[in-house]
Amino acid sequence: MTPATPDETLLATHAAYIANGKNQSRTAEALGVSRETVQRHVRQAAERGLLGPEETLPGYVISSLSKKIGNSYVKQVRAPGEVFEIPPTHVTGKITVNRDADGRVIQDWLRVEPDKVAQQEAMRAVVDALKEEVPRMPALPGPVHVRDDLLNQFVVTDNHFGMLSWREETGADYDLRIAEQLLLDWFAAAIAQAPDAHTAILAQLGDLMHHDALESVTPAHRHVLDADSRLQKVIRIVIRTIRRIIDMLLQSHQHVHVVMASGNHDPASSAWLREMLATMYEHEPRISVDNSPALYYSYEWGQTGLYYHHMHKRGVNDVDRTFAGMFREMFGRCRYNYGHGGHRHSDEVVETALMIVERHQTLAAPDAHSAGGGWLSGRSAKRITYSKKFGDVGRSVLRPEMVLGASMMQAANDNDQRKEMAA
Repeated sequence: MTPATPDETLLATHAAYIANGKNQSRTAEALGVSRETVQRHVRQAAERGLLGPEETLPGYVISSLSKKIGNSYVKQVRAPGEVFEIPPTHVTGKITVNRDADGRVIQDWLRVEPDKVAQQEAMRAVVDALKEEVPRMPALPGPVHVRDDLLNQFVVTDNHFGMLSWREETGADYDLRIAEQLLLDWFAAAIAQAPDAHTAILAQLGDLMHHDALESVTPAHRHVLDADSRLQKVIRIVIRTIRRIIDMLLQSHQHVHVVMASGNHDPASSAWLREMLATMYEHEPRISVDNSPALYYSYEWGQTGLYYHHMHKRGVNDVDRTFAGMFREMFGRCRYNYGHGGHRHSDEVVETALMIVERHQTLAAPDAHSAGGGWLSGRSAKRITYSKKFGDVGRSVLRPEMVLGASMMQAANDNDQRKEMAA
């Protein structure tokens, strides 16, 4: 904390101010200080009563001065507190200012909030500190016979683990139990139908988790969300589910590449999940994890270029230019280029002069916000097979009803229809 300026210094500044004709600029030049320093010293001297009619008591300042013939009266009030200095971990948020008729500040209210950059740095530091404690997974044997020229891409997006949906309101039940079972059953069916490709890409394109903190709200706009469970339970099930999916892919492919894209619902969770997976499988040579902190990701497969973004920043109509610009060397080497994203929970394909861009549906049920807004998209996820020489050569679309039994699609909450007892 900066110590208070001594009375002697304030009086010396005021004396120089008077000697220079009450001109702040000339006084500052004479004393070798800034004009703001002169202005502050003169004001503080007046507040402390050093300029008359009498010195104030410690801890008080002169608020107003009223005069009568033959006498002067000084009204003293408590001085303001210490100078507020914004902590290095915070930044200025909202400022409310009360001004008089001439536009001068009477009072202001300053709100500070945690620095998001500092929060991310702190989160990364925690992850780095915990890396050595994360158990490393041992190498697993892969399949014997595969097609070296083929890659199976398993596209899932907007699964929203931790979301609660009530079928009477939204048309379908969805909770944490359904989310886990549905995703695992979908991968089992999709892998069984896929060709014997050398490489698999787990293309998880964002919003894997419904909320990113202890509060069930969106990180950026603080929209209240319908949540099923506690955050730690959601994290536990997400980790368990992703590990089982990776094990399934390892047993059916020689190499597995993992993309955990950041979404607008889970920017922090996707960050720790990428880092955790990269650390867990660092001793598994058949797994690669894209743990880039950027919002755009890519993978090169022969003459086929694959690109990924949640599409909350760039949409299906303009993300192609961003992909081509960010990965220009890879884009130039590839004859066939494909972009993939989610976010809007609906299918759309746009073919541009640069690439084919595809937005994907989700397996998750709509939440109350989506259903209330009339955004009634279909539900599905796709397995797309790519050739090193010919690009997209096959795909299959699987819907929830195809992989999950009807009994499993009922939420474990108050949805049971109970018959009234006969009178």
